[in-house]
Amino acid sequence: MKSLNILDKPFGPAGASAGLVLCVVGLFTVYNSVFGFILVVIGAFAGLTSTSTIVDFDRKRMKFTNNLFGIIRLGKWVNIQPNMKIGIRKSNQVWRNSSWSNRTLDIKNIDYRIILYDFDESLIMQIKKTKTQGAAKTELAKLAKKFGLRQI
Repeated sequence: MKSLNILDKPFGPAGASAGLVLCVVGLFTVYNSVFGFILVVIGAFAGLTSTSTIVDFDRKRMKFTNNLFGIIRLGKWVNIQPNMKIGIRKSNQVWRNSSWSNRTLDIKNIDYRIILYDFDESLIMQIKKTKTQGAAKTELAKLAKKFGLRQI
């Protein structure tokens, strides 16, 4: 059984929205000009690209992927070893966007990430994100039990 956990948009919320707007504008202008096709490609890349993690419970492996255009998954499988550890980390992301009139828009995103560590507690990959610490603890316990990993 496989599980897909979507994590982030690399260009942030403002970049993803702007990319989708570029894609729609490009669709309207592609009828008149070839330049519209370039807008569609750039907008689809910025608006649909994301990061995620695929967890394969049957084969005991995980894969952190960059999803280009939302469909092309690039990443490498990591086999789960018994000496690996799993833990929770609080994530405080702030996305800043500046307008042409020098006004800034800060979007704060606070969540909790379940993270896979190596035997010496160096970060390997993010597995899942949750909104609350309680939800992260229950997911951490489930994953640790399924894979037989020690919790940090």
